[in-house]
Amino acid sequence: MTTCHPIYLDCDTGIDDALALAYLLASPLASVVGIGTVSGNVSAAVGARNTLDLLDLAGAADVPVALGAHDPLAGSFHGGAPWVHGSNGVGEVELPASGASLAAESAAEMLVRLARLYPGELRVAAIGPLTNLAQALRLEPLLPSLVESVTVMGGAALAPGNITPVAAANIWHDPEAAALVLAADWDVTLVPLDVTMASVLEETHRQSLLASSAPVPRALGETLGYYFRFYEGIYGRPCSTMHDPLAAALAVGAVKTALAPVVRAAVDTSDGPGRGQTACDMRGLYAGYPPVGGARCRVVRSLEDDFAPHLMETLLSPVVEPAEFEPAWVR
Repeated sequence: MTTCHPIYLDCDTGIDDALALAYLLASPLASVVGIGTVSGNVSAAVGARNTLDLLDLAGAADVPVALGAHDPLAGSFHGGAPWVHGSNGVGEVELPASGASLAAESAAEMLVRLARLYPGELRVAAIGPLTNLAQALRLEPLLPSLVESVTVMGGAALAPGNITPVAAANIWHDPEAAALVLAADWDVTLVPLDVTMASVLEETHRQSLLASSAPVPRALGETLGYYFRFYEGIYGRPCSTMHDPLAAALAVGAVKTALAPVVRAAVDTSDGPGRGQTACDMRGLYAGYPPVGGARCRVVRSLEDDFAPHLMETLLSPVVEPAEFEPAWVR
């Protein structure tokens, strides 16, 4: 029997966030009960607009979207990554405008409310900077005991960074928030560049999306054209990573890991060249990562299988009504 999990998605809706959202809406393992946006790929406000438009296109306009933090805990928003995601965050593709409105609460308030509504059952998938999660921890110190799991797309354990030589974008955009999230009293699954840069979507996959008769896959195929052009400069061919959808799939338990040691991890919040680095203690790799007391961070380093076929199968699956999830106290 398939188990459906209530999911709170925290995102900075650029192109791979759009893939992750579409994946979660199509997955039988997920019921998206709320979405918060944060500044990263684009501003939190632009990300919220993209999210509302994508939900409407998917026939899921009833999923609530809350506007989150514009600025990181320290400093100010750096302006996004238009060279990666386009000035509008979705590769300059004009999505049909949704008439839906944002929730009255903030993203942090939404996360706390949902954690209380689904105690011990809510799964958090954070695929942008972690400002909203840090703010939620400040609002509700008991938050770690209320959620079932936290999956974060970000960091680089033994791989190079993509913003600095050591820092990955989602951590670098708000190192102070990331440090609070990793230090909190909960177990975190970190989906770093080590595994996402090895998980690649090819041009043949994009063409399959473009050939779909459904509006969401077609729109994704169009947005990916911009993303592929950026990654062509990295891989030498038109293709892209699958950062955020991979984290989403791991959050719902849809893919199996080959190597995912549980280690100690912290974030460098200094102002030096290491700022934003996710320092994962990988010194146990030579002995097969024996258990280490106090370790709380599960770092996904490799998968059992190529992720692209599963992603494509899910995105191209027949459209179904979005799954609904009742909290345990109702059931």
